[in-house]
This record gives sequence, C-alpha cells and structure tokens, in this order.
Amino acid sequence: MSDTSSTSDSPDTRTSAQIEADIKRRRETLAETLDEIGVRVHPKTIVGDAKAKLASNVDHTLGRAYVGANRLVSDVKGQFVDEDGAPRLGRIVPAALVVVGVVGLLTVASRRRKS
Repeated sequence: MSDTSSTSDSPDTRTSAQIEADIKRRRETLAETLDEIGVRVHPKTIVGDAKAKLASNVDHTLGRAYVGANRLVSDVKGQFVDEDGAPRLGRIVPAALVVVGVVGLLTVASRRRKS
C-alpha cells in the first residue's frame, strides 16, 4: 500500500525570494485581520453598534405606534363623520352627552373628597 498523493517527498520549487514575498504577504494579511478584530472588539465600537441597533428598534417601534394611532384616529373619525365628510349628529350628540356626564360625575366626586 503506497501513498502516491503525498507531497512531502516533492521538493519546494519556489525561490527564497518567492517564499519571503509569500511570508510578507501573509504577515500583512494577518496584520489587517488583527486590526479589524481590534476595531470590532473595541468598547467604543461595541457601544456604537448597540446604540445604532437600539435607535433602529426605537424608530421601528415608533413607526408602528404612529401607524396604529393613525389607524385608530381614522376609525374613530369614521364613526363620527360620513364618507362625504359631514358630521354624523346621531353619533356625536350621544357621545358628547356621555363625555359631559362623565366630567360632571368626576367634578362632583372631586368636590365631595375636598369637603
């Protein structure tokens, strides 16, 4: 059983200048890689990345909240205004009476507590 795929028996055909150039190139590549790692693990970089991620999440959450609030306002407005933009008095008057009644009850309750 002979091993014909072994390259350890074949001599290196590169010149010493080629080997030195290869070593220099590998050192430069390694130095660049180490510099990149140093930047990535630097505390300022980590904090900056965390701030950017948080800001992105906040922007996304605020955007979703704005869309939700806008949809809610449109739904409520749709209850009190018809398709032509005219007010629906049949819904506005009872809602206004309920609001006035609740405010009146809160006022009376507040005055009783102060007495």
